[in-house]
Amino acid sequence: MNVDKFAITLYLVFALSGFSGLIYESIWSHYLKLFLGHAAYAQILVLAIFMGGMGFGAWLCSKLVHRFKNLLLLYAIVEGIIGLLGLGFHSFFVSLLSFSYDSVFPSLENPNLVQLYKWLISAVIILPQSILLGSTFPLMSNGLIRLLSGKSGYSLSMLYFSNSIGAAIGVLTSRFYLIEKAGLPGTILIAGVINVFVALIVYLMSKTTSEDSVPLNKSTSNFSNSKLLLIAAFITGAASFIYEIAWLRMLSMVLGASTHAFELMLSAFIFGLAMGSLWIRNRIEQIIKPMKVAGLIQILMGTFALLTLPLYNHTFNLMSFIMSALNTTDSGYVLFNIGSHLIVLLVMLPTTFCAGMTLPLFTHILIAKGYGEKGVGQIYASNTLGAICGVAFVVLIGMPYFGLKGSMLIGSGLDIVLGFVLIATAVQQPLFSSAKFVPVILYSTFFIFVVSFVELDTAKMTADVFRHGHVSYDENDKVLFYKDGKTASISIVKTETLMSIKTNGKPDAAITIAPGKKATTDEYTMTLLSALAIAHYPKAKTVASIGMGSGLTSHTLLSWPEFTRVDTIEIESAVIDAARYFGSRVENVFSDPRSKIYIEDAKTFFPTSLKSTTS
Repeated sequence: MNVDKFAITLYLVFALSGFSGLIYESIWSHYLKLFLGHAAYAQILVLAIFMGGMGFGAWLCSKLVHRFKNLLLLYAIVEGIIGLLGLGFHSFFVSLLSFSYDSVFPSLENPNLVQLYKWLISAVIILPQSILLGSTFPLMSNGLIRLLSGKSGYSLSMLYFSNSIGAAIGVLTSRFYLIEKAGLPGTILIAGVINVFVALIVYLMSKTTSEDSVPLNKSTSNFSNSKLLLIAAFITGAASFIYEIAWLRMLSMVLGASTHAFELMLSAFIFGLAMGSLWIRNRIEQIIKPMKVAGLIQILMGTFALLTLPLYNHTFNLMSFIMSALNTTDSGYVLFNIGSHLIVLLVMLPTTFCAGMTLPLFTHILIAKGYGEKGVGQIYASNTLGAICGVAFVVLIGMPYFGLKGSMLIGSGLDIVLGFVLIATAVQQPLFSSAKFVPVILYSTFFIFVVSFVELDTAKMTADVFRHGHVSYDENDKVLFYKDGKTASISIVKTETLMSIKTNGKPDAAITIAPGKKATTDEYTMTLLSALAIAHYPKAKTVASIGMGSGLTSHTLLSWPEFTRVDTIEIESAVIDAARYFGSRVENVFSDPRSKIYIEDAKTFFPTSLKSTTS
């Protein structure tokens, strides 16, 4: 058997596995938002379960992998099961959705039980595949390491690269081609077929390795820094996903918040990871002090992430240039997406390039120290668990309480401190020893400088450059309000004649504030929406307005004396705070006792909260 050609074939099929894996993650969020009724919640839930399931699958492999002789055969079986589940996903989801709405929801009296059921069923839908996907990397890695004895660093790096580059391509292919041509059912069906194909290829290859592969000895190492490396994998996973979520929000104000923009940002993030793994593959075996190098990489990663804050303000000018150079044609849109991707890479690539080197290096250190095959799964599991915690932190705490800048600073601080700890451990000196004193002081000064003097330009962030190419307002225009919420960044912008509320830089509603000036078209829309509802059913006693916006629709509804209650349902609480700036134009929403405001998604509100409000 030609081992090198064998390994290349495995790299290629593992790239296909990454291709299909990211299709699942992308498509699952589309399916689950139909069930949960909230796109942002669906994306968070899919990401948490996807990473959590993968982490659990990797951890489970770390406990059991040494019991199996032919890991490639086991890998093929796992890929086959993933593919079969993918083939049946759409039919199962449709049947479960019908059963839930027709039978389960009507029988649940407590709205909280309905909500709990939704979240639990959503987890059950995607968790089995996620666990299986998490087991693929440890199985493939250890199977290949057994074949390429003495080349653990190279094989690990190449597997990280091939899986990540396949994932990056999968994100773009599914969004820009497959969904348009095959729809959601067809796209997830294609992913399932790819998994089955991978399973068949690896199964045939496994038949030639049963006598050639030699399991690594079960770990008897007392490597004292093994726990530190697992903690490091956790921390860098948390920091990386803090960056990712923060960048997605930040760059949505440069590129726009379309689904195409989201996929471009996600693919750029994964592409950086792939390139980092590729770069280190031929160097990892020659590193004399890998723990020290890992520390330097962490410091560089945190530094590059920190530098994205001042760089971010200039990305609006780049987008303005792109907008001014392009025509509004089909070819112009293609060039717009290419230009958008380049902007994203400019922001993300240096940091994610470093991140791509960390896991191969951490895992290689453990294996080189005799930690055994369990090290692959444990590092992977620790990293994914950190990713989950990073996502939860930045969405629930980071954004609402520290904002975009604060969240980025926290992620950067984690990486930089971790880097110094790893270096101190490698050279066996205290973190604040005389040899470390100067660099620690310099980095602390640099960090404090960024905290104190680098500010995100809210004027540019709210200028919707992706629509008109403008990066600033007139000198009399002001940003009266800006807040990073859990699901979006909300702002109020006042010009000489009008005031508008914006979500991620995009105007949602505008109201004229200058006396004697003509009303905006938004005001006609918001007012007529209320009037049409009243004209359609004038005998109604209760009414719901989905989305606060400026608040003018609900304000107008409350002017009708026949209504006994007007419910306003809004996803993002920051919108409520912003709407208060419209003052007397929307006063009824906040002062009329018939007005009730709910922070919830409408699709979730009606089958749950509405029952309790009418009882």
